[in-house]
Amino acid sequence: MRWTLKPKPDSKKTVNLATELGVDKAIAELLLQRGIENFEAAKTFFRPSWSDLHDPFLMKDMDKAVDRIEDAIKNNEQILVFGDYDVDGTSSVALMASYLETKSTQISTYIPDRYEEGYGVSYKGIDFASDNDFTLIIALDCGVKAIDKVAYAKKKGIDFIICDHHRPGKKLPSAVAVLDPKRSDCTYPFKELCGCGVGFKLIQALASKEGVSVESLVGYLDLVATAIGADIVPIVGENRTLAYFGLQTINSKPRPGFKALIKHMKKEVLTITDVVFNIAPRINAAGRMKHGNYAVALMKETNFKNAEAAAAEIELFNTNRREADKRITQEALLQIEQLNETNNATSVVYQEDWHKGVIGIVASRLIETYYRPTLVFTKSGDFLAASARSVRGFDVYNALENCSHLIEQFGGHMYAAGLTIKEENYPAFKAAFEAEVSATLPDHLQTPEIKIDSEINFDSITPKFYRILKQFAPFGPQNMSPVFMTSGVQDTGYGKCVGEDQTHLRVTLAQKDSQKIVGIGFGLGSDLPIIKSKTSFKVVYSIDENEWNGRVSLQLKLKGIKS
Repeated sequence: MRWTLKPKPDSKKTVNLATELGVDKAIAELLLQRGIENFEAAKTFFRPSWSDLHDPFLMKDMDKAVDRIEDAIKNNEQILVFGDYDVDGTSSVALMASYLETKSTQISTYIPDRYEEGYGVSYKGIDFASDNDFTLIIALDCGVKAIDKVAYAKKKGIDFIICDHHRPGKKLPSAVAVLDPKRSDCTYPFKELCGCGVGFKLIQALASKEGVSVESLVGYLDLVATAIGADIVPIVGENRTLAYFGLQTINSKPRPGFKALIKHMKKEVLTITDVVFNIAPRINAAGRMKHGNYAVALMKETNFKNAEAAAAEIELFNTNRREADKRITQEALLQIEQLNETNNATSVVYQEDWHKGVIGIVASRLIETYYRPTLVFTKSGDFLAASARSVRGFDVYNALENCSHLIEQFGGHMYAAGLTIKEENYPAFKAAFEAEVSATLPDHLQTPEIKIDSEINFDSITPKFYRILKQFAPFGPQNMSPVFMTSGVQDTGYGKCVGEDQTHLRVTLAQKDSQKIVGIGFGLGSDLPIIKSKTSFKVVYSIDENEWNGRVSLQLKLKGIKS
């Protein structure tokens, strides 16, 4: 692990902000690192407000989208709400369909089959719309590159409205409206919405035309917050506001589907991390193991008893997903060893019977062992399909773009992408991708990095300090949970390995004559000799709460130890 200490902000600015807000200098430094330099910016950060949301009509084509939907409702047209099978796509469909169903009885949903149709807008979906007299398709979390498919729909007399957040190509589809903040000609102030976020801006625009305030749409924000967390978009700006109010909804009045999923969790207040690691994987499991329709049905369900039955089904999908993911990861690691590719710049593996629904998870798992850009392929019809994952700082989308002569179709983000290739092109593609990454991946990005916000002493860790830290949430990209470093630390004699396989570390630490504080380090069992060396060392950690026998205390969540 590389430890990188972020530069200290200007000391004069730190003192001024600390004085203005009445907080410790350590808190002021954390705020300045996040671009918060004055009282007003801090107020917006700590107390998100509905007024922080932008006017949806600032988004290019929003007026066209609203006019077309209003006409469709007025003329009793059949509207098909279409979305991808992952969390962002299914939550987008549940959001849009639930809202439109309050205006019309002519609303249906469509999620493509991961295996038969693949990612995004599909010809099969358009044919379904045509055969069933739909005249408008609203595509969410997909469609910005579906030029041929939108043209095909047009010939069949079907209009498209696209709500996407992926990077467009050089040309846009000939849809009635293409809502995508990443359009080069779109001046919308916030570019990092997820697909469900763009869908929310559309229902906000529709509601505002009727004189309905955005606050009245709070019941939809549990879906938006879940999509924001699952899609790993930056939790700053509008995303922070939407996630903040969405978490309030999840914790105070969750929709029946979410209530059924979280009823067994032993937490009173869910954080965005709980949503990402508990709700999102279960929603995703439906599309991975069976069909995304199960997830949409769960999220749209209004009866709690029915939601419980749907959640039980999804729980089974999730159990199957975990088993498949574990087995395939083991097979992929073995393949890398057998092919003598442990020292490559990339991990590119393929087996025709690997479950297409879990190859993205497997790619992420492989990065935990071999920290490098990774692609996991499986057979998909007449082609090979892959999920790509990257390491921090490296744009895998650009790398794929430079190998596009060997790719049939691809799309995605800097850190995650999907692609299909012809089977006969696999060896050539694998070689080309390895060459591209070898030439463009800097040495320093080949080692995992711990970014440290600040160096503090243990005496700074007080209940008041932690109360303020908690208000930095919701955490996520560009606003990660603060990470601290403390030097001159010693074990007080209680350090030991814990866990079934003794791979974790539990310690009680002190710094000079400071308070003692307990730390837990998952996977840090091999660092026990440093702890036991009777010399001082330094630790990197985040701070959280530990509840034991009804008593709550602060503890360190250790991320690294160095002598």
